Amino acid sequence: MPEYLYTIESNSEGLYKEKGSKFIARAYPVNDENEIKEILIDLKKEYHDARHHCYAWVLGSRGEKVRANDDGEPSNSAGKPILTQINALGLTKVLVIVIRYFGGTLLGVGGLINAYRTASQEALKNARIIKQYFFVIYEIKFEYPEMNKVMTLLKEMNTEQFEQKFEISCSLKVKVKKADKEKFISAFSPFPEIELKLIKED
Repeated sequence: MPEYLYTIESNSEGLYKEKGSKFIARAYPVNDENEIKEILIDLKKEYHDARHHCYAWVLGSRGEKVRANDDGEPSNSAGKPILTQINALGLTKVLVIVIRYFGGTLLGVGGLINAYRTASQEALKNARIIKQYFFVIYEIKFEYPEMNKVMTLLKEMNTEQFEQKFEISCSLKVKVKKADKEKFISAFSPFPEIELKLIKED
């Protein structure tokens, strides 16, 4: 299992023009297929007068879920070139859509491949690529006298804390990088009075 993936930080756009045709590329960071469907619906409304809305996306921690759609263009002339650009950068959790306005001159399959590839390249070139770590979330339960011990260990592990409840019986949740999971468990193993419960794992 990888410790992190590469994706884009935020939406970006690219543009390519050829023989009167205009190719507007939009790139989005996405988490699931429902999010992708909503973006596609919104873009088809925004660019309702465009001839084609071709796209490709990659999802999953290893990029194992993939789709490419030519939306009426000749087979493999649009979706596949878009997908190739996503894969060339090793990205996942990314959607790229290229909206085409037809300019009246046929470009041929080779011309289309070049246009969709170039537009996608431009959108991804304008995006900030980031490394996204996988996390595990633990709930820690302990009695109030153990507070200093717990806080010292968490500070050493540099964890992100949330949902804290400090009473006689205390609890809090922490995000731990997946790469540090075993180290985290080992740090608390000498203290059976402190309970660790795995809540979520990417």
